[in-house]
Amino acid sequence: MGALVVVDKLTVSAGSATLVDALSFTIRPGEVLALIGESGSGKTTTALALMGHARRGCRISGGSVRIGDVDVLSLRARQLRALRGRTVSYIAQSAAASFDPSRSILDQVVEPACLHGTLPRGAAELKAIALFRELALPEPETIGQRYPHQVSGGQLQRLMAAMALITDPEVVILDEPTTALDVTTQVEVLRAFRRVVRERQVTAVYVSHDLAVVAQMADHILVLRDGRMREVGATERLLAAPQNEYTQSLLAAARPATRAHGEAGEGAEVLLRVKGLSAGYGARGTILEGIDLELRRGQAIGVIGESGSGKTTLARVVAGLLPPSVGTMEFDGRALPPALRQRSREDLRRIQIVFQSADTALNPSQTIERILARPLQFYRGLKGEPLRRRIDELLDLVKLPRTLADRLPGGLSGGQKQRVNLARALAADPDLILCDEVTSALDTVVGAAVLDLIAELRRELGVSYLFISHDLHTVRAVCDEIVVMRHGRKLAQVARADYDRGPHHPYYEELARAVPEMRRGWLDELDRARPALVA
Repeated sequence: MGALVVVDKLTVSAGSATLVDALSFTIRPGEVLALIGESGSGKTTTALALMGHARRGCRISGGSVRIGDVDVLSLRARQLRALRGRTVSYIAQSAAASFDPSRSILDQVVEPACLHGTLPRGAAELKAIALFRELALPEPETIGQRYPHQVSGGQLQRLMAAMALITDPEVVILDEPTTALDVTTQVEVLRAFRRVVRERQVTAVYVSHDLAVVAQMADHILVLRDGRMREVGATERLLAAPQNEYTQSLLAAARPATRAHGEAGEGAEVLLRVKGLSAGYGARGTILEGIDLELRRGQAIGVIGESGSGKTTLARVVAGLLPPSVGTMEFDGRALPPALRQRSREDLRRIQIVFQSADTALNPSQTIERILARPLQFYRGLKGEPLRRRIDELLDLVKLPRTLADRLPGGLSGGQKQRVNLARALAADPDLILCDEVTSALDTVVGAAVLDLIAELRRELGVSYLFISHDLHTVRAVCDEIVVMRHGRKLAQVARADYDRGPHHPYYEELARAVPEMRRGWLDELDRARPALVA
């Protein structure tokens, strides 16, 4: 049974800045509270404070946190170590970054039980296998013998849940555990998490920016902005009748509307033509097989599919980062060399790629000015005042203040970094931009702003997009057509006029059904409509 959690006037500071400002709330035993808000609102900072932890450079400067009879913030370091992983467990956003790649999964899952002395090694292994089964993992008796890289992202996320639950904690913190998963995998992980939380009646804190996911998991929702509580209430009431203006804006951003744009007509010339394209990665074999695709000037085509379907591989082939094994590509009526080193500077300029993770795509040691200057110097030969003026224009174009030019990427928010990522692509004045999951790691408000920006740039500059995503709603909001991929093959292509008209390919229908709806009971209805699948 879960514990009562009482937070009173919690304050977390970083230098002179206040990250969480006198926050108070209560979670009754066995209930799930969702903390929602945009990036920088204080969600994860608040959740970590429940374990008496503050990230580097931060400190818990006021208030109290009680879990049952324990005053968490009064505990000494040794007592906190006994609390973490035993009374309170934490499931991180990125399981891949949290597991040790050099150790077997089972060895890591049983570690909390062994460290806290709740079970001997043999009993801990038996309990881990039981948890694997409870979390609907394939081959529960043997999956623990694998290493982290040998299982899928959805499986690894559930394995992290097994690690968190093996000590029978009273409180579990789930920090954006499904953000990076495709929709079909996300549904299975949500099913597993919700089932174990309900059956074990643990108290849970679910950190997320996805209101549709929260609607399936939480009993109550607390809305944060700038470290302050804007609204709190029962999930049904808050989703149906939000009182705070900021909550209303979150709900509006969570329902992607179709963006107005200069749609390419049937008569527009073909910009990119792909015929019979196949590609792979060495011993992994063929990832793409027999792809045919035409993209017209000024058009946006979305590419959707679950993880491993070949979406990103397609973008890498078009960009020249991965030469195809079979097939041809034409760009603006002439053959496009398959490998990056074979392409001219003009070929490189006209096709740009915006990567999913701006954190890894931007050099952390270079200022934003230097990052944007490089393509301007390489493609346009700009320097001096014309270079500085164009950098300012690019920042204006992606709606960033010019004062950010002197900052390093680490000083920017996730949404700001993704805008810099986009500005760098625009610096080349491209004809085609390959967008690879550019909003998947962003909160709903920032993600919606990036989608607005992409649509606006398409209208004003006539840029074509190949927009890769696992979020069907996002793709429908910005694209003229949708290409559906699975196991490296193109299964269907759906025009905007036919989005809501069927029948469609069964897999397209499956993807559409797997996108969470922002209402209570959606996941229950999905469970009744079809049997659970194993991701």
